Amino acid sequence: MLPAMNGKTPDFSAIDSREKALALLREGKLERLYLFPPEFGGKEIPQNTLYVPVGFAAIKSQIDGTIAQMVKEGAVSQYAAVPEYKGDSFIPSKIKITTSNPEKPGAFNPTINIW
Repeated sequence: MLPAMNGKTPDFSAIDSREKALALLREGKLERLYLFPPEFGGKEIPQNTLYVPVGFAAIKSQIDGTIAQMVKEGAVSQYAAVPEYKGDSFIPSKIKITTSNPEKPGAFNPTINIW
């Protein structure tokens, strides 16, 4: 069961194991999100897989689409997506994405705030 929203940010601190996250996934309350997307060569393996509330995979996909275009244009050559957690929760509280290109100034470094 997902935490009650009541107009506030949900609290996923009780979801402290992969098993609890998978139960919510089966109920359709969470979805899979890949840190390094398959379209960039990421693998569908546990080390690359996060479980997030429904809708956040689409947000990350949009960001990754922007980054893919920047790679195509030569503006980005390096990419990293790093989750951050609160307490023992298995659900990330945010995902920080960093991009760079040592030969070009500027970067696109969005953060997806989940809870």
